[in-house]
Amino acid sequence: MPRVRRWVGGAVLIVVLVGLALLLRPAPVRVEMGKVERGRFVQVVEEDGRTRVRERYAVNATLTGFLERSRVAEGDTVDVGTLLATIRPLAPPLLDARMRQELEARMGAAEAARSSAEAVVATAESAWRFARAEAERARTLEQQGAMARRDRENAELALQTATRSLEAARADAHRAVHELQQARAALLGGGGTREPRERWELLSPVRGRVLKVLHQSEGFVPAGEPLFELGDPGRLEVVVDVLTADAVRIHPGNEVELVQWGGEKVLQGRVRLEEPSAVTKVSALGVEEQRVDVLIELTSPPEEWRELGDGYRVEARILVHQAEDVVKVPASALFREGESWAAFVAMDGRARKQAVQVAASNGLEAVVHSGLAPGDTVILYPGDRVHDGVRVAVRSTSSPSAGQAPSPAGRGEREGGLEGQ
Repeated sequence: MPRVRRWVGGAVLIVVLVGLALLLRPAPVRVEMGKVERGRFVQVVEEDGRTRVRERYAVNATLTGFLERSRVAEGDTVDVGTLLATIRPLAPPLLDARMRQELEARMGAAEAARSSAEAVVATAESAWRFARAEAERARTLEQQGAMARRDRENAELALQTATRSLEAARADAHRAVHELQQARAALLGGGGTREPRERWELLSPVRGRVLKVLHQSEGFVPAGEPLFELGDPGRLEVVVDVLTADAVRIHPGNEVELVQWGGEKVLQGRVRLEEPSAVTKVSALGVEEQRVDVLIELTSPPEEWRELGDGYRVEARILVHQAEDVVKVPASALFREGESWAAFVAMDGRARKQAVQVAASNGLEAVVHSGLAPGDTVILYPGDRVHDGVRVAVRSTSSPSAGQAPSPAGRGEREGGLEGQ
């Protein structure tokens, strides 16, 4: 009987000890978890941009005189030859030798600019004819199965670029002719003719709309003073200034999405040109940055963005890299481990630290080459309480106070490090 009592007492003691161990064991760390997946990865450069009329024309005062009140207002539609304003030259309209030389030199420069513009037009026409022939050849080869679709699309893109270049060259040639006419008018109006005019008319050199009227009221203006800006709002482009570190990954032809412009639809665009020179700008935090302008042409139908005007703000997402069927992990699961990356994988209720090789990141997702496999459960925003072997449990999402908030230190380390990938 005493032996039975000893056995019973020992069993009770064991039960009590086990219960105490369970009560005193630390509770599992509440964490957020995510999944490693396989799928499509997209990397973009996001920056604010602004719209602008692609070809702008400045109409200046042809001579020094009294400008009468403008005949047009901002937003008015004009055609070639539309009267914009008139100038009454100062009397007497005679020139001294020095001023005459200056006006003659100006007219000579205008004639040289016109000749140069005509040569550029001829070159652009030759490039356009070649691009058109290449595009037609590419379509034929694709139909025969002898050319890839991407090569045909590149040929059509080259044709579109050549077409735009030809249009711009013709517009520049037309503007050069107009500037030559202005130079001749200044020379004749200042005494180059025996019958000086009482009024000189300023005519529109292009068809479009009046973007700005710089002198609405009448008054004195010197020769060369800007008076009007003209252009066609139906031919807009988007200018986005990006960091030079991002610009090296952007190339003509990259696809672009334009959002936050005021409309419901996402507008589509394509990088047309990246300007060759960067400028130094100061950020809102007072840091000097090297930035460069990227020019984007709109490829969406004009009826989708007709509400846009000159100088409107947009947000551009420039596609710089995409990959199909890759292993992706939420970027918030990654953290620095020395010079490498690591993540905590949830296995059997415990956190296991795993070294990870990261290939690329877009801030939300990261492509991994090794260390993780599709289907793995990773811990998001690992804080100081998470370490190798610690027990973990999923944090409840029904109440904000159900678990520990993400560690700001851990998140800052993760975001700051992945930007360099």
